[in-house]
Amino acid sequence: MRTISAQQISDTVARLCIRANKELPEDIVRAMRAAAAEEPWPLAKSTLGVLCENIDAAAERNLPVCQDTGLACVFAELGQDVHIEGDFTQAVNDGVRRGYAEGYLRKSVVCDPLRRVNTGDNTPAAITVELVPGDKLKLTVIPKGFGSENMSRLAMLKPADGLEGVKRFVVETVKAAGSNPCPPIVVGVGIGGTFDKAAALAKHALLRPIDQPNADPYYAALEKELLEQINALGTGPQGFGGRTTALGLNIETMPTHVAGLPVAVNISCHVTRRASAVL
Repeated sequence: MRTISAQQISDTVARLCIRANKELPEDIVRAMRAAAAEEPWPLAKSTLGVLCENIDAAAERNLPVCQDTGLACVFAELGQDVHIEGDFTQAVNDGVRRGYAEGYLRKSVVCDPLRRVNTGDNTPAAITVELVPGDKLKLTVIPKGFGSENMSRLAMLKPADGLEGVKRFVVETVKAAGSNPCPPIVVGVGIGGTFDKAAALAKHALLRPIDQPNADPYYAALEKELLEQINALGTGPQGFGGRTTALGLNIETMPTHVAGLPVAVNISCHVTRRASAVL
């Protein structure tokens, strides 16, 4: 049994909140630069160039890549041989509180969905914990902006809708989103499970780098096909037209009931942020 203190967790989450908001993951940066180099539409190419300049400026000036520094989604892969000394949830929220203050990040969380009073420190975080073998704790922070989150959808399809129904729902969701999620976007798709599990799968799909295809060749091929269909929509960067509507699309699946086919689409903007650390 290995002990990890609440203070270690808090310190790590604080650092990850700042890092995630100021430094885009390398797979996203590479995809953006490749899209800017290959985009044939002049206005789209110019727009992608401006977005790349923004990424560079944020890194050079130590500033957030986007003004919407998001709701902090914290994923924890907790080893079964780890003992947390202290309150885990409190430690994570303390880390978010400190990180958003120390990093001068915008506080966007309201304490009640209808009464809309800002909590003032971007807490509470949306925390997901998965128990895994071992004596390590992996923490990943995804600051999720809501321009893209608001465009996400979930459908309880019928089994008879099949593969074509899934493809149609994913593409139609992105088409309906238009320019609202600040394309080029990254698309997380969850298929299977239950109503709530499908949404969790779609969010979890955003954890995987977009240059790492699904381990199952069937779903890797479907990821490629859907990405091509989405980019054929012509929405383009920031909705100005072009062939770069999405940078990547990841699918995560799980078994489901014989009578159901849940499908969720979680859209993320071109500022798809994530930062991880292992304790």
